[in-house]
Formats: sequence, structure tokens, C-alpha cells
Amino acid sequence: MSKPLEIYFEQTPNPDSLKLVTSKLLLPNIIIDRRLGEDTSEFPLAASLFEKFDWISGVFVSNNFITLTKNSPNDWYEFMNEARDYIKMYIENNLDLVTKSFLDREIAEKMELQEDTIEGKIKDLLEKYVKPAVEKDGGFIAFHSFENGLVKLKMQGSCSGCPSSQITLKSGIEGLLKRMVPEVMEVEAEAG
Repeated sequence: MSKPLEIYFEQTPNPDSLKLVTSKLLLPNIIIDRRLGEDTSEFPLAASLFEKFDWISGVFVSNNFITLTKNSPNDWYEFMNEARDYIKMYIENNLDLVTKSFLDREIAEKMELQEDTIEGKIKDLLEKYVKPAVEKDGGFIAFHSFENGLVKLKMQGSCSGCPSSQITLKSGIEGLLKRMVPEVMEVEAEAG
């Protein structure tokens, strides 16, 4: 008999986002992030949450947590237990969080990561040093591109729209990447 699923809440630096940590590994080393109005065809959990709750404007999943973003001025205590109960039911019924084709594509892309390139070095540093820190706050910072010394990163989960994300980006991540990869001159968030 498997252990019952447990889900607990963690506050994030973004007041509009709440992190729900589960006792089950959901997407090992894979992330998916969708905002209301974006294509959720590969993300059935997000589609279901957007349909069920009109106050949810973003759903992010990685490893053992889900970060929800709200578009309501109301406090989290008005929503969080109902959302947790729904997510618990969803997971316990073994409903698909993401599609198999999405998982297969993500796994193939991770296997192609080449650490001997500049992009590979940047991705490796993000994976080792940045990912653990921002995941604690329910967020994720994903590599977008590297061109002419400029690294563009995509802010996801609670990092998207967070008031302190620019400080993290410029003071923390840019400094780390400039020290470790001399080709990096600047780091900025990718719009959208």
C-alpha cells in the first residue's frame, strides 16, 4: 500500500503566487509553465485548473511542487484549501499532469545538452546553482538564448511578475554567469 499523498503550502516572494509541495515526485527535472489563455493541450492539469477556478492565472509544475498564480485581489486563504483538495484528487486519481509526447520531447532535449558549448556551460550553471535557490520560492528561471554576450532567461512560476526577480537576475545570476563564463556580458529576462 502506498503512502497517502500529502500537500503543504509555502509562501513565495511573489504575493500573487503560492507553492504547493507534494510528497510525490511529479515531474523529475522537467518544468512546465502556462498562463491563462496560453495553449494547454500538453498540460491537462493546467487546462483543468483554469476551467475549474476562475481566479487562477498561472500554473507551474516541476519536481515535487506546483505553483499557482492568482489574478484576484482576494487573499490566498480564501482559495488555497479548495485548490489543494482539487489537486490532491487529481493526482490521486492518476490523471495526466502533462501529455506523454511532452514528456518524451523534454527527456530527449535534456539528453542533447552538450556541456562543452557556451550554452551548455550556462545551462549547467543554472541547473546547479540557480535552480535550487529559485525552486525554494516556487519559481524557475529557464535558459532562453545566448547571443553576442547576452544571455536571455525566461522567468517562470513565482519568478514571473515577482517584484524581486530583477534583483535576483542582475545581482545574483548575472554576477555568477559573468564570473564563470567569460563570454557572458549581460543577462536579461526574455519578455513574454
